[in-house]
Amino acid sequence: MTEPPEKLSLIEERLVVDKRPVSDGRLRVSTTTTSVTELAEARLGGEDVEVTRVAVGREVAEAPGIRTEGDVTIVPVMEEILVVEKRLVLAEEIRIRRIATIEDVSIPVELRKQRATIERTEE
Repeated sequence: MTEPPEKLSLIEERLVVDKRPVSDGRLRVSTTTTSVTELAEARLGGEDVEVTRVAVGREVAEAPGIRTEGDVTIVPVMEEILVVEKRLVLAEEIRIRRIATIEDVSIPVELRKQRATIERTEE
């Protein structure tokens, strides 16, 4: 007779990880604040601007650009003004000439005439 083959069993282990809260004790946290005054030092730079308006009142053919003379920047301010000019212009002439004419005319006209007759009567 033949012997049955031997059986081999395989075993496997599995790991399952789980967590649960556990209290080990309590903590109390408090803070204390202290103030310290220190001087902060810095050098600050700046610029002051001086604005001066200068009236010019001059007619120009075109607008001048912004220019710099020394440490002064000059910004032109333009304005348009309406100029109304009244001129006397001779538009035309009308010429009238008198020409004397003589014309003989015959027109039939109906005229009324009244005559008075005076008679004396004796009484």
